[in-house]
Amino acid sequence: QVQLVESGGGLVQPGGSLRLSCTASGFTFSSYAMSWYRQAPGKERELVAPITGAGDTTTYADSMKGRFTISRDNAKNTVYLQMNNLKPEDTAVYYCYARGYVLFKKYEYWGQGTQVTVSS
Repeated sequence: QVQLVESGGGLVQPGGSLRLSCTASGFTFSSYAMSWYRQAPGKERELVAPITGAGDTTTYADSMKGRFTISRDNAKNTVYLQMNNLKPEDTAVYYCYARGYVLFKKYEYWGQGTQVTVSS
């Protein structure tokens, strides 16, 4: 059974930091690209940061550049999102997403989400 379990969300003051974790099971984690998405109330879900199975990352969105860092530990089947200098507009539910291919068929999985609230 595939599971993606996020943790680390919570309430933080502006300027604070949080580290989100997503632990996967039920599939070959190192073969899957992982991403973090977020969805704020009344808004569409947006990509926060992707990372390949090998740990390569691409450019972050301008609003997150320099503040957010995605990483992964394949030995622990876990992907992380370090968020620094948080702003109220970062308030959202953060989701972990996995995408991989087995025999040319795409498999996608979502976590249940973890709430991040940035407020004083």
